[in-house]
Amino acid sequence: MQTTLRILSVLLRYPEEAVQEAAPVLAALLAEDGVLSAEQRAALVPLIEKLANDDLLDSQEAYVGLFDRGRAVSLHLFEHVHGESRDRGQAMVDLRDRYEAQGLEIAAKELPDYLPLFLEYLSVLPPEQAANELTEPGVILSALADRLEEKGTPYAAPMRILADLAGAGGEAFQIAPADNPDDLAALDAAWEEEQVRFDTPVGPDAGASCPKVGAMLDRMLDPAVSVPQSGNL
Repeated sequence: MQTTLRILSVLLRYPEEAVQEAAPVLAALLAEDGVLSAEQRAALVPLIEKLANDDLLDSQEAYVGLFDRGRAVSLHLFEHVHGESRDRGQAMVDLRDRYEAQGLEIAAKELPDYLPLFLEYLSVLPPEQAANELTEPGVILSALADRLEEKGTPYAAPMRILADLAGAGGEAFQIAPADNPDDLAALDAAWEEEQVRFDTPVGPDAGASCPKVGAMLDRMLDPAVSVPQSGNL
């Protein structure tokens, strides 16, 4: 479970060189972890191959165009629940407290509700607890998967798998509406945000059965790695 959550976190992050290096073995590692069905793993292959083979700058541009031009498929979960209300602030504080209770500290000035960061947190929990906490944003994950599938993007696959793991599907939930992709002021403001990382290494046992791949995953989640900035990162 730990390895699967870490890989899904990596696949939903802003593309970077370390992802390209690890991509050829991610499918095998997912199979070894045994959490996903053969059908679910097959659904991830187009995204894994795209990240492995496409030019890195093209992958980064596509990611920004999909996730950072507006709120429609924002990876900040609370944005779809609380918007900019004061309730979102308290929810952020509560979630950050949960991270810190596990010895995790966000290494950048970033919001705790960023989905890949939340998945990193889940990956350090006991499997049963991780599964239970993943259900909390289940309806959001399902709604995001629907919208990504409508866009025909391979990023829909990891989101749908997360929704399935959360036991979500069919529940009505209205996520944030689409924004104007030509709102350059808003896009510029988003690009000023910092890369999100945890200071504490995640999941000491994740990938332990394959040390080389485990090291690759550690590198992808290492706060010391310098990564180009993305709007939601």
